[in-house]
Amino acid sequence: MNNAIAHSSTVWSLSDAKAGNRRQADALAHALGQPFRDWTLQPQAPWQWLAPRRWPGAGRAFGEDFARAAPPRLAIGCGRQAALATRLLRERGARAVQILDPRIATDHWDLVIAPEHDRLRGDNVISLLGSLHPVDDLWLAAARRDFDSFSALPGPRTALLLGGASAHARFDDALYESVLVQVEAIVRGEGGSLMATASRRTPASVRQHLRERLSALPGVVWRGEEDGANPYAGLLGWADRIVCTADSVNMISEAAATWAPVFVAGVERVDGRPRRFLASVLERGRVRPLDQAPDPYPVTPLRETARVAAQVQARLRW
Repeated sequence: MNNAIAHSSTVWSLSDAKAGNRRQADALAHALGQPFRDWTLQPQAPWQWLAPRRWPGAGRAFGEDFARAAPPRLAIGCGRQAALATRLLRERGARAVQILDPRIATDHWDLVIAPEHDRLRGDNVISLLGSLHPVDDLWLAAARRDFDSFSALPGPRTALLLGGASAHARFDDALYESVLVQVEAIVRGEGGSLMATASRRTPASVRQHLRERLSALPGVVWRGEEDGANPYAGLLGWADRIVCTADSVNMISEAAATWAPVFVAGVERVDGRPRRFLASVLERGRVRPLDQAPDPYPVTPLRETARVAAQVQARLRW
């Protein structure tokens, strides 16, 4: 590394506008224990179309501010656009860590962090089960503090996390209805409470039905910004049980990082790489299908972020 290079800051966390990508990059940057700068990339044509492949003039792919900025000592990126940005920053003297399979040779980065279900291998590849995220005991304690009103809800508290259909998840109204029927029966039978939240990919009709179907139960139902701030962190912090749909590796990884039993709905409707992830966490017993009795079981939280951060520090001698 050229010590004569002027660096603008120690660490940058780079991602596009996708919340899941930013969350992973920020989680790793935070776990490294140093201040970092968030950089939301605004990719421009034509370079954005084939990122992370490097077309002529790629230095202008993210605008003049990016092109002129002194590079950081360490650039952490997540997602395809960030893979081009971290590659460019490495050429300018930064160390570069890329999260998720860049789909090209990994030697364009110092390290590549990829989930096991991507089946990516290499001398500079760090594998993990699931995804990077901030959920640990301190995060959960902060969530309980910020949503302390949930402590008054009758137990057991069931958190319901609804996702949506994707290229690998074939969800329809029948699946959502089945989940709502099962969860409603569980909460009524136990005399507990429900804490439910939808995601950006949950269909609007399902979000509306969520409130109509479950509003009579003790608890909270969040359908979107019209209901105020998203209580997602509070749900994870206060849950005695978590029920979630099987579409999101990120969502399941964060649920599995808590101390609550996790029950997953729609496993049979998921294929491809997410299905391989589901097979791993089901085999390890950290999550169970919702079609089983949703009884408590011993839990060891699944937390990979600290382990990955330690490997990054060791390999880069950070």
